[in-house]
Amino acid sequence: MKLYHALMRLLFPPKCVLCGNLLGKEALDLCKDCRLDAPEYPNRKSKLQFLDSFAAVWYYEGNVRRSLLRYKFYHARSYADAYGRLLAMKILRLYPEGFDVLTWIPVSPLRKLCRGYDQVELLAKAVGRELEMTPVPALKKVRHNRPQSGISGAAQRRANVLGVYQVTDPGVVTGKRVLLLDDILTTGATAGEAARVLLTAGAGEVHCAAVAAARK
Repeated sequence: MKLYHALMRLLFPPKCVLCGNLLGKEALDLCKDCRLDAPEYPNRKSKLQFLDSFAAVWYYEGNVRRSLLRYKFYHARSYADAYGRLLAMKILRLYPEGFDVLTWIPVSPLRKLCRGYDQVELLAKAVGRELEMTPVPALKKVRHNRPQSGISGAAQRRANVLGVYQVTDPGVVTGKRVLLLDDILTTGATAGEAARVLLTAGAGEVHCAAVAAARK
């Protein structure tokens, strides 16, 4: 097994998940420059409508933005493990009390079919491995709406996601402390709508964690 990993590292040398530069022998996920210079989101919990709190690893700008666009739209699925490790560290730091349920904001079946994967589901599985939790598909998307990335303005984004999610099984979240994962948090309209649906179904608390969030 060690020989296999050594051969794979030789054939496919690991690269920084943000800038794409080759990593040093002892480095994991991030190169030294990105570890120091990436726009880190503050080590605190923030508030949004319907969310008890949210947290992120970075601000959504520069190499972070370019990395997430590659992950989301250009099939860089392997980034999920690195994002998961880094996001899990942030979650453990800010939420030492833990959660009852780990879930994610799903894409529509059509978008998953076209893209070939649900990028936040992959992220949830990676975070789950680090937190020793099994992600639960607590939400399903019941309407294929326009991508939020093509809409400007908080009110328009809220209108675009209204009613697009349903809870798969209210018994899974009733009275529970839920951790809701997303890849990118901009205005918070999508996460807020997902949290609203979970709370309406009986969830006790809903907190959100994302790889990156827009600088307000």
